[in-house]
Amino acid sequence: MTDEKENPNPENDEAKAVAEAAEHEEVAAVEAAHEEDAEPSLEDFKPTMPGNINPEVLQNIVVNLSIEVGRAQIKIKDLMRLTQGSVVELDRIAGEPLDLLVNNSVVAQGEIVLVNDRYGVRLTRVVPSSERLKLI
Repeated sequence: MTDEKENPNPENDEAKAVAEAAEHEEVAAVEAAHEEDAEPSLEDFKPTMPGNINPEVLQNIVVNLSIEVGRAQIKIKDLMRLTQGSVVELDRIAGEPLDLLVNNSVVAQGEIVLVNDRYGVRLTRVVPSSERLKLI
């Protein structure tokens, strides 16, 4: 009769260590997944140093992206007359680049492309940040 406490088996110790490490990794993975899905807290918005913003918080902010083909100004009486098949003339010339807007601010221009039966926009010009700041 041998007692494991008196005569420890190195294989058992190694197996326990591997099991504990696997369990620790699994717990860490679950915690990391939970952190990614969690809403940012007030702590996340506090800068680590004055003037710095946490880039992880910025990357998770949702913005509205839209593409503008053109604009038109019409009177309400003309709007009321629109029916299926009516044509509204826009202020853009055919072939002129489209505007890509983020939260209603123009950030780029491009052209329509077809990608796997879906529309897309190929950017032909990105508005420099200095120019965008002037428009704010």
